[in-house]
Parts: sequence; structure tokens; C-alpha cells
Amino acid sequence: MAPKLYWILASPPARAVVFCARQLEIELDLIEVDILKKEQYKPEFLKLNPLHTIPLLDDDGFIVTDSHSIMSYLVSKYRKGSSFYPEDIKKRAIVDQRLYFDSGTLFANHIRVCTPIIFKGAKTIPEDLLTAQTEAYGALEQFLQGSKYVAGDDMTIADFSIWTTITNSSDYLPVEEIKYPNITSWLKRMEATPNNDLNKAAAEYIRNLFQSLLS
Repeated sequence: MAPKLYWILASPPARAVVFCARQLEIELDLIEVDILKKEQYKPEFLKLNPLHTIPLLDDDGFIVTDSHSIMSYLVSKYRKGSSFYPEDIKKRAIVDQRLYFDSGTLFANHIRVCTPIIFKGAKTIPEDLLTAQTEAYGALEQFLQGSKYVAGDDMTIADFSIWTTITNSSDYLPVEEIKYPNITSWLKRMEATPNNDLNKAAAEYIRNLFQSLLS
């Protein structure tokens, strides 16, 4: 039986897990949770995850939440030894740091921008939030200096997390090639993967959603 993944296309963390599974040829049973309709607050979902967040993985009754944890779990259980989450402790430490960067900085900044707009009716983005995300872009640009991917020359689960976050946040803070040449080159590499069509569909959905909410 394939593990169940509770997700929605618009969610960067949820897409990251789907992309990871696809890249590793792990079949998932996708179950959509429409957060705009607040389906994550349904009693049956709260029993699985009191934090009411997606994605959520149900692997034959074993529940894993947080996309970063889910991806490391999938690699460790189904594709142990894969370079997507390397066993070498130094390489893994770099991947982990990039995952924490996404969770604690890049995606955290993105959520601070999106939540007021999507759920509270805000019509503008405060300048300090744009500044914070600009600084995060600057850090990512440095991480990619001399590297093909965010944690070195091999694609890892950290690339999926950061790629999906950047995809969503670039709607209100575009990645300028002149300012961020390393990020631009990396994005082109990620766009060459089989996951790009789904990521483009998500980008279009987010673009249309933001335009409707900010108009």
C-alpha cells in the first residue's frame, strides 16, 4: 500500500515532498486538503496532526509531519544511501542546514507575507517583510556560489524545499538575474527536471490568487 500524503498544490512544502517522491520513484497516494476552505481544521485531520499543517504523511499508520522530516524519512526508508539525503555526516550536515534555512528563514518569511493576504484580507506587503526575504535571497545566492545545487554539486531534498518556496515567493519578489545570477542558474537546472510542469502550474495558481486578493 502506497503511503498517503495529505497535500495541496499551492503549498511549497507539500510540493517538495511530491517532487522528492517522484524523483526517487516512490509512489504516493495523494489526498488533497484545501486549506483555503479550512479543511485542515476538520476533526479527523486534527487527530492526525494537532498542528493542522500540511503536508502530512501516513505510512501505514505511522504519521510524519513537516515536509523536511517527511523527505528525509522517505529517503531513509525507501532509498537509503541516495545522494538526495547523503549518509556522509558532513554532506548531510550541509543538507540539514539548508533545510533549516528554508524552514526558519526563507519559508518563514514567505508565510509572514502570505498569511495576512490570504486569510486576513491585507492588500499590501509591509516593506520590512520584503527586506527580510531580500536578505534571504542574498544568503541563498551565497550558498550557490561555486555549487550547482543548494547543498553542493548533487541535487538533494533541500533543493526541492527551497525551489518550491522560491517559486511562490517570486510572485511578489522576483529573482532578478543581474542581482542573483547563481539563483537564476540553479532555477534553470531545477526547471529541467520532470517536476517543472507541476511547479509551473502551482506558480500560475499562486499568481492568479495573489492578483485576485490584492486587487
